Amino acid sequence: MNARSHLPAGCLFVLIAFSAGCRDQEPLKVEALPTVTVQQPKQEPVIDYLEITGTVAASQTVNLVARVIGYLESVNFKDGAYVEKGQLLFTIEPKTYEEQLALDQAQLLQAQSEYDRQQELIKQNATSTASVENWLSKRDQAEAQVQLGKLNLSYTKVTAPFAGRMGRRLVDAGNLVGAGGPTQLATLSQLVPIYVYFNLNERDVLRIREMMEKQGIKPFSEVGKAVVQVALRGDVGYPYQGLLDFTDSSLSASTGTLQLRAVFDNKDLSLFPGLFADVRIPLGVPRPMLVIPDEAIASDQQGDYVLVTDSKNVVERKNIEKGTLSRNGRVVRRGLTLEDRVIVGGLQNARPGAAVLVNTAAEKETTAP
Repeated sequence: MNARSHLPAGCLFVLIAFSAGCRDQEPLKVEALPTVTVQQPKQEPVIDYLEITGTVAASQTVNLVARVIGYLESVNFKDGAYVEKGQLLFTIEPKTYEEQLALDQAQLLQAQSEYDRQQELIKQNATSTASVENWLSKRDQAEAQVQLGKLNLSYTKVTAPFAGRMGRRLVDAGNLVGAGGPTQLATLSQLVPIYVYFNLNERDVLRIREMMEKQGIKPFSEVGKAVVQVALRGDVGYPYQGLLDFTDSSLSASTGTLQLRAVFDNKDLSLFPGLFADVRIPLGVPRPMLVIPDEAIASDQQGDYVLVTDSKNVVERKNIEKGTLSRNGRVVRRGLTLEDRVIVGGLQNARPGAAVLVNTAAEKETTAP
């Protein structure tokens, strides 16, 4: 009996199975590399724009208030209506103030008559100088009271100080207003012209200042001259064009931004307060800039970036500063060169530091002159 005959039956089965498995084992498969499509940046003449988000605001806003005490007699507009300058909006019962003015005018006539009589008497030495001066004072007080009465009477009619759109009325006719202080009745907003406010961060402020210095433009000299373009959500292009009309004198200490304002004629009333607007300011004349497909750009907490491949087809991350959209893609101000191979397809499979297969056919097609 040989040594193998002493092995237990179970061990013998394991040895047979193991040797059979070694004979049938296939070679290990190499995992395929992901395929990406790359494209080199193109250079084309582009007008660089500064693009920020702004807010539409009325050029003037006033809270209309009751400045005298009385019952609101009438409301002479519809909520949300567009009104003209000088249009009657509210009437506060004027009868009380008309009667008070009539009384004040009667007292003025009496005081004036007595003062005139005192002047005649002083010529005859029939009265004293003190008496003449006393009636002069009473006459002047009565005259002031008449002027005050006319002013209070004028306050019973609340008119529009400028043309604009009314908000909703805050008080209905029949209510007592003006008691205990001015009562707000409604709000009026001027929409022609209209403002768009926006803020520049410190980096953009310094970039614009550098550009202006190169062109010999003095700071703040472009106020009233620089063109500002605006688009609302859903607009094609930037259909609204206005002028920069205000630049704050310093950066905000709390936000680190500089506030600016543009004015638009808004004759068609397309812009109204509260809207968010995309603001675009052209920076100089067209100049050669690098352009890549906008979908190749990603963003995270570190900023905007693209993925590129090196000479060994290994993926790398490059941080960039993106600019405006052009006809052929997105402008890249900093971070890329003409020789970079930017991944524009298969981004979901590309990871920095990992090797990829480059779609050379697409690369040749997209980089051909």
